[in-house]
Amino acid sequence: MFAYIVRRLALMLVTLFGISVIIFVLLRIVPGNIVDILFDAAGFVDQADKANLERELGLDQPIFVQYVKWIGGLLQGDLGYSYVSEKPALQEILPRIPITAKLAALALLFSAAIGIPLGVISAVKQGTRLDYALRVVSLSGLSLPSFWLGLLILMASVAMFGTMPIFNPNPATWTEAFAIYAVPAMAVGFRSAALTMRITRSSMLEILRQDYIRTARAKGASEASVNYHHALKNAVLPVITVIGIEAAFLIGGLIVTETVFNIPGVARFLVEAIRWRDYPIVQNLVMLIALVVVVTNFTVDMLYAAIDPRIRYTD
Repeated sequence: MFAYIVRRLALMLVTLFGISVIIFVLLRIVPGNIVDILFDAAGFVDQADKANLERELGLDQPIFVQYVKWIGGLLQGDLGYSYVSEKPALQEILPRIPITAKLAALALLFSAAIGIPLGVISAVKQGTRLDYALRVVSLSGLSLPSFWLGLLILMASVAMFGTMPIFNPNPATWTEAFAIYAVPAMAVGFRSAALTMRITRSSMLEILRQDYIRTARAKGASEASVNYHHALKNAVLPVITVIGIEAAFLIGGLIVTETVFNIPGVARFLVEAIRWRDYPIVQNLVMLIALVVVVTNFTVDMLYAAIDPRIRYTD
């Protein structure tokens, strides 16, 4: 087990290194940089001033030198300075991380709390009207884009209350915070809940056909015990995989939702930084998202062994 963890940690480091190289190179082969954007917006180009600005930002140096400086600073906790605001990148990023993290966590909570129970019910009631109704709901969730659902919610709010919900990044109480995050979280979590429900239903149907389930029923076990203790416990592994993937996806996939609801989170900030070619912000945010993804995948693998005793990671 220890050797497996060491190998996984080494693989995570290699993955993060590869992502850092890819994002660094891609940003610099895209035509234009912040200097070009600023001078184009001004309507004139003074080559001497442009060269001085590129020198100040370090954009005149070879790509390899720029990469080494960035990685060296990253390893020391120095994320550099934003080209746009001229503030430390860490100072720009840190206040936005809790906002996106809360939104993603609440969306994931809605996804699991709604998707898993409805998936179990749909599997247990297979072929009934309730099953067909739940399947229609799940297909609707997979078909409706979250941004379109968010726009519908905003229009409904205007029609009923005459105003749009205003996001407050500093709520006074936890109930106010829940009310602020609940609507966008449900809008983005509806799709995740539908996917979780479909996977739960499919996995449950496969388990319910197993011989040991029939044996449990023959011994007089109650339906609740059969469905939730015997079946769901063994059907939950694919569900955990999906939830882990969705957790990684939500951190970087909230761009449209944050834009629609005017939420100053990480995802929306990343789009703005890409538009301005703010290299330090983009590079560090992408590395943050990549770190979340690889850590989530590692956590899911560890949960496999904790939940299912049949799974063992040998040395």
